Amino acid sequence: MNRALHLTEQLISRRSVTPEDDGCQRILRERLEPLGFACETIESGPADFRVTNLWAKRQGQSAQTLVFAGHTDVVPTGPLEQWSSDPFVPTHRDGKLYGRGAADMKTSIAAFTVAVEEFIKANPDPQLSIALLITSDEEGPSVDGTVVVCEQLKARGERLDYCIVGEPTSVTKLGDMIKNGRRGSLSGKLNIKGIQGHIAYPQLAKNPIHMAMPALAELSTIEWDWGNDFFPPTSFQISNIHGGTGAGNIIPGNVVVDFNFRYSSESTPEGLQKLTQEVLARHGLDYDIKWVVGGLPFLTTPGELVGAVQAAIRAEVGVETELSTTGGTSDGRFISRICPQVIEFGPTNATIHKIDENVAVAEIEPLKNIYRRTIENLNATL
Repeated sequence: MNRALHLTEQLISRRSVTPEDDGCQRILRERLEPLGFACETIESGPADFRVTNLWAKRQGQSAQTLVFAGHTDVVPTGPLEQWSSDPFVPTHRDGKLYGRGAADMKTSIAAFTVAVEEFIKANPDPQLSIALLITSDEEGPSVDGTVVVCEQLKARGERLDYCIVGEPTSVTKLGDMIKNGRRGSLSGKLNIKGIQGHIAYPQLAKNPIHMAMPALAELSTIEWDWGNDFFPPTSFQISNIHGGTGAGNIIPGNVVVDFNFRYSSESTPEGLQKLTQEVLARHGLDYDIKWVVGGLPFLTTPGELVGAVQAAIRAEVGVETELSTTGGTSDGRFISRICPQVIEFGPTNATIHKIDENVAVAEIEPLKNIYRRTIENLNATL
């Protein structure tokens, strides 16, 4: 029996739409505790949005600790009638396993759990300490999940040395890409103020949309930085513009612009905020702005962890892995605050968040083996 496939199917069958866990972590706990893992459930958040987190650790002879991190929550299904099968009934078609969370990221959780089981069976008294950090708040606001666990671990003085986040990072074939960092995310909500009036009497009003355009055009063409060997240049993107009353004969009194920076380690939130506000001031705008730092950039340069994962991929599937920092944010941004080496690695990501999300069944066993080989590689260095 393919034990990783069976566990993946068990997890997919749980309707764990964020922030629900729906018993996924209980399944993991029942497998980990007999292996000697001390398991702790950490709940957080208000009663109507309760988040479940699992911290499980097995102490080795060494204090060096490898953490596997993941999330049991999934995004909503979207229109059920557009799915070819029930998204919470694991279904096989044409060599693929279909279901919400198949790629993002229940397959990874199943694979690294079984990898740990196999490693402990073969190495009952290893040097390496191993832990799992699992949350049900990654696809949601991400304020009561991994970040809460990391804060508690930091307060306890818990030592973490290596972390693999099981995000789906492969592009065309298993192992062709791992993420060794992520860009930072800085969002702004800009409210530009004008004077409302009749559209036929513009001299009596002040149109904030017109006033905003030159400043927004300048912001959209600035070269904020040039990136570096690991990060592409920082990007500025407008996501929403809200202005007007809905009537066709009224100049609005304000316009609200939502924008986001995905920034490299060459920039800082403070520097981006300062330059943005200098541009707005230069255009003489009356405005207020609210900033949200969604995540700081993090980077793991090639070293012990990257080398161990690359060697495992090469041995298992014969692929030379590309290092990348592209894409969105992940919980790695929180873990990197207490762990010096954090990477993301998992199955192909072509169908994540889509209708008929799926994973190739042929990827599951090799993925599990890559995780197990990585544990073996790190343990052998101690």
